[in-house]
Amino acid sequence: MQPEALMLYKLIILYMLDRVDFPLTNSQLADFITEKEYTNFFTVQQVLSDLVDDGYISLQETKNNSLYRITTEGKETLSFFYKNISRNIRDDIDMFLSEKKYSLREEVSNFADYYEVRKNEYLCELKVVERDTPVIEIRLSVPSEDNARTVCSHWRQKNADIYAYVINVLLGDTPSGKTDQ
Repeated sequence: MQPEALMLYKLIILYMLDRVDFPLTNSQLADFITEKEYTNFFTVQQVLSDLVDDGYISLQETKNNSLYRITTEGKETLSFFYKNISRNIRDDIDMFLSEKKYSLREEVSNFADYYEVRKNEYLCELKVVERDTPVIEIRLSVPSEDNARTVCSHWRQKNADIYAYVINVLLGDTPSGKTDQ
């Protein structure tokens, strides 16, 4: 692989991460780059690894996702080499982010992970985050890994309903909308 090409792929990732105020997943980054046929999936993975190793992006791993954010060093590097990304590529990225910003944010704002605490006990960590601030966080103990996987899977579809229910109950409203006396 040509060093110039690898540098361009790194700059593409830095540019994408710099244009959003939330982390992007491995699959979000890889999907964009491979769909545009800039390079293949394996090269994207190598570039992401290099960027993490060099301190230009940070990585947060869960069982379901790898989340990437640009670091201060990454922003500084991008500012020096920004012009090495063609106007067409920047336009492609800007259009992609503009069209999909809500769905990209939604995908990473709903966090669900679990881990084993002790034999036959798993802790599910569930949260919704907006602008780095948790809107709701729940830690739930379940008796099996299957239960933990199911809870985490359902969290993605039901977190808004759960939030609405909890807030209504805590504010003194019953789920039917009547206030408790």
